[in-house]
Amino acid sequence: MSDEPVDDISALRNAAVTDVLGAHLFGLIQLAAVRLGESPPRLEDAALVIDVAAALVAAGGERLGEHRELYRNALAEIQQVYVRASAP
Repeated sequence: MSDEPVDDISALRNAAVTDVLGAHLFGLIQLAAVRLGESPPRLEDAALVIDVAAALVAAGGERLGEHRELYRNALAEIQQVYVRASAP
C-alpha cells in the first residue's frame, strides 16, 4: 500500500497557501495556453480556464503575497494570447 496520499497531505500542511495557489494558477494558465495552441484553438475551453484564473487572482488580491504581480502579469499575457487567437 502506498503512503502517497499521506505524503500529499503532509506536504500541503507544510506548504504556504500562497505557493499552492500560485502553482494552481500557473497550472490553469498552462491549460489555457495548451487549448489556445491547438489547431483550431479551443476558444470556449480557454475562455473558461482564463475566467477561473482571473477570479482566483481577483479574489486573492493582495493576499496572494509577494508574487501577486507575477500572477497578474501571467494572467494578462494569456488574456492577450486569447484575444489574438480569437481575432478573425
